[in-house]
Amino acid sequence: MFQLPRVMGHRGAAGDAPENTLVSLRTAAEQGARWVEFDVMLSGDGVPVLFHDDSLKRTTGRDALMADTPLASLRKLEAGAWFAPKFAGEPIPTLEDALSFLLSSGISPNVEIKPSKGKAAATGRAVAEVMARCWPLERAPALICSFYKEGLAAAQRIAPQVPRAFLMRRPARDWRQTAKKLECSTIHVGGRWLSARVAQEIKQAGYGSAVFTVNDPKRARLLLARGVDCIITDAPGKIAAALD
Repeated sequence: MFQLPRVMGHRGAAGDAPENTLVSLRTAAEQGARWVEFDVMLSGDGVPVLFHDDSLKRTTGRDALMADTPLASLRKLEAGAWFAPKFAGEPIPTLEDALSFLLSSGISPNVEIKPSKGKAAATGRAVAEVMARCWPLERAPALICSFYKEGLAAAQRIAPQVPRAFLMRRPARDWRQTAKKLECSTIHVGGRWLSARVAQEIKQAGYGSAVFTVNDPKRARLLLARGVDCIITDAPGKIAAALD
């Protein structure tokens, strides 16, 4: 079974720093996280970058779509001031930027394929190409994950050596068939919806399990007691300390 950490940072450490930025990854590392999850979309010219929303508005203030904005224009934006003034000027990193930082820090990535509409396969392909080129699996484990089967299938074709995780907000009826077809190593489920029964079914089927996004220590302890392997949280330092 794939070895997941007990605690993984969500979008870096999204409770304490602007999500999907290098400072958020750095904050997670400072809190002791050995794994971080983050979202990857394609810029308008097809470059994988760390970002969550279709629109740039919420985190950069620009009223435009990620799918329409080339990397050169994204480089001129900042994605930190919305969170707190001290983060003003924090850029949108590329996937390569993030992997370079994580390699230097000894932290493993859980890279979520987060496609704009109609771009699941293209995003999965681009993510897998960068992971295959930039992440030495012999040095540290990694995951590619997604809610989108097309994205995971593309990653499976391009970089079958990089482990995959299937994401579900609620347990889907066909999760076993999907996980088997896509040769997934782990199953990740919304923490509000994972029952003890499904947690045990995932374990008995031979998959690691993670839940997202769990920021309450009491809930985290309950889910671990149900047999979950990994808690994905905005506050990795807080949750790890509570569990210890």
